[in-house]
Amino acid sequence: QVQLVESGGGLVQPGGSLTLSCAASGSISSIIAMNWFRQAPGKEREWVATITSSGETAHADSVKGRFTISRDNAKSTVYLRMSSLKPEDTAVYYCRVTTYSVRLGRDYIWGQGTQVTVSS
Repeated sequence: QVQLVESGGGLVQPGGSLTLSCAASGSISSIIAMNWFRQAPGKEREWVATITSSGETAHADSVKGRFTISRDNAKSTVYLRMSSLKPEDTAVYYCRVTTYSVRLGRDYIWGQGTQVTVSS
């Protein structure tokens, strides 16, 4: 199994920057992709960004050019660097990893979420 611990959320002014971290532990060799999602009040959870085990990245159009996903394999940690933040970026941000094993197949594990509030 994989366990996730998120950190880095907080209050930031519009136009500011923030970096979220998600540290994985446990069966990290089974991780094939790491993702960030977010959920704003009253809205459905939406995908933000993905980084695969080979380092390929993808970002939602709403954050492209402002957010950057990256990973430190040595620390088994994925980051989300957020800049030029807008009030509409306010949400609970969740880390999710995709794992694969012959025994269990594909599985998804979620972090506990971290609040990001963009407000003056």
